Amino acid sequence: MSITILQPGTGEVPGDHYLRASAETVHWGRLPCARDAAVLEIAAGETVTIDTVSHEGILEDQGKDPLAYFTGKGVPAASVLSDAIEIARELARDTLADGPHVVTGPIRVAGAMPGDLLKITVVRLQPRVPYGVISNRHGKGALVGELPRGEHNVSVFTPVEEREGRLVGVLPVTEGGPGVVEFPLAPFLGTMGVAVAGDQRPHSVPPGEHGGNIDINLLVEGSVLYLPVQVEGALAYVGDPHFAQGDGEVALTALEASLRATLRFEVVPSEEALAEFGAFTGPLVRTDEYLVPTGLDPDLGEAMRRCVRAAISLIRARWGLDEHLAYAYLSAATDFDISQVVDIVCGVHARIREADFAGVERTGHPSADSLGTGDRAGTGETPASAPVSGGSPAPGREHAR
Repeated sequence: MSITILQPGTGEVPGDHYLRASAETVHWGRLPCARDAAVLEIAAGETVTIDTVSHEGILEDQGKDPLAYFTGKGVPAASVLSDAIEIARELARDTLADGPHVVTGPIRVAGAMPGDLLKITVVRLQPRVPYGVISNRHGKGALVGELPRGEHNVSVFTPVEEREGRLVGVLPVTEGGPGVVEFPLAPFLGTMGVAVAGDQRPHSVPPGEHGGNIDINLLVEGSVLYLPVQVEGALAYVGDPHFAQGDGEVALTALEASLRATLRFEVVPSEEALAEFGAFTGPLVRTDEYLVPTGLDPDLGEAMRRCVRAAISLIRARWGLDEHLAYAYLSAATDFDISQVVDIVCGVHARIREADFAGVERTGHPSADSLGTGDRAGTGETPASAPVSGGSPAPGREHAR
C-alpha cells in the first residue's frame, strides 16, 4: 500500500485523456473565466486523468523552491515533483492580490451550455507523494489573533506512512518528536469548478456558485459534484488537492498534498436538471448515501441559513414535501456540517439521506412560491439563498494562504 511517486507522465493513467500540470496548463492564484482558452477539449462522458499540484512547498514564504523546501524536510530529491518545481520556477503571482492555489485546466466539455449542469464524478484519486503540509499562516484560521503564537507562519511537514495495512498521516506530540499521532487519509480535491462569465478571473480562495475552493470533504472517490454551467463548454478545472481534512479546516489548511485525479465529465441538460433537482445555484454534491446542498456566505450564520433554504428547496423540488414538513425533516434527520470557516466565504453543507425518501413518489420542481415571498419567478430562489460568487477580493486586502 506504499505510495509510488507519480512524476508527470509516469505511473497508471486510467482516464480517456491525460492532463499534466505545467506552466502552460495551470492557473496560480486565480480561477479561469470566459476569456481563457481551454488546455484540453473532451466529449461529454469522457474521463480525464489530471495531475494536480499542492501549493504547499512552492509559496514565496517557503522559498518558492520546492526542491530545497522538501529536501530540507528529509524528502529525497527524486520524490519532489518536477511539475511543482517547474511551476514555482516559471510562474509568478501577486502575493497581495492573488490566492495560493494551483488549478489545472480549464477543460472544455463539448455541448455544455449556460443553464446546464456539469456533472463531475470522482472516479479515482491517487496520492502522488508520501508527504504533505498543514499550515496556519498569515494570521488566518479560526483563531485569528490567538494562533500562531509569536510567529507569522507555522507549516507542519506531515509524512504519510503505512500502518496496519492503511495509509495514515503522522504527527508528533512535541515538535521534533516521533510520529505517534496518526489519522486516516481520505483524499479529495478542495477545488473543483467551472469558469465564470466575463473577463475577470476570480480569486482562488473564496468559493461561489462556480464552485472553486468549496473544501467539502465528502468529495472522495465515487462522489459527484454538480455545478451550474456559466460559459459555453463549462471550462472546468480542479486543484487544491488534500489527503485529509476535518470539517471546518480550522487551522487554515488541510493536509495539503498533490493528487492524480481521474474524473468523468458529463452534461445534464437544463430541463433534465430542473426535473431532477429543481432550480439551484449550486454547488450540489451527491454521494452513495446523501444529497448535499450547500450554503455560502462570508458570515457563517448566513451560510447556514442559505444551506437550510437550499435543502428545503431541494426536498420540495425532488419529493414534493410541504415546506413546514421539509423543515421538520431537516431538523430531525439531517446533519449540517461546516465545510470550512477559513476561505473568506464560509461554507455549510447538509447531508440529506436519499434512503429516507424511498417510499415517496418523485415530483416535479416546485412553484415559484416554494419559499414564500421574495422568490424570483420560475427559479425557486430567494435573494437570500443565492450563494456569493467568488469574485476578486477587495483591493489591498491580503488573502495569502
